[in-house]
Amino acid sequence: MLVAKLDRLSLNVHFISGLMVERVPFVVAELGDDVDPFVLHLDAALAEKERALTSARTKAALAAKKAAGAKLGNPRAAEAAVKARAANRARADGFAGDVLPAVEKMRAAGIATIRGIADALNKCSISTAKRRAWRLTTVRWLLQRG
Repeated sequence: MLVAKLDRLSLNVHFISGLMVERVPFVVAELGDDVDPFVLHLDAALAEKERALTSARTKAALAAKKAAGAKLGNPRAAEAAVKARAANRARADGFAGDVLPAVEKMRAAGIATIRGIADALNKCSISTAKRRAWRLTTVRWLLQRG
C-alpha cells in the first residue's frame, strides 16, 4: 500500500500499529520506504493529536458562533426541507380528502373496524397513495387525517 502521508492512511495510532503488527506492507511517500517503525508510531501519534486539536477548535468555534446568535447549518437546505414537508402534507391531505368519502359510505353500511375498512378498501380496488394494499396502519393514518 502506498500513501502520500501517514495521516491519509489513518488518524488512529492503534490502526497504524495494527497494520505494522500484521505485517501489512505500506510505504509512506513523505517518509520514504525504509523508515523506522518508531518514526511511524511518532508520526501516527502526532496525526492523531492534531485531529483531536482540530476537532476541539472546530467545536469551540461553532459554539462561539452559536452563542453569538448565528444560525448554523445550511439555511437553504432547512428551507427546502420545510417546503418538502409542507408539500407532502398537502398531498397527503388531498389524498385523504379523496378517500374519506368512500370510508364514510363504508361506515354507514356498518363497517366499523379498522380491519373491516382496510378489507373493504382493498376489495373495492382503492389503493393507498403509494399504490399499495391497505393495512391497519394506513387506515389509521387516513382516519387521523379526517
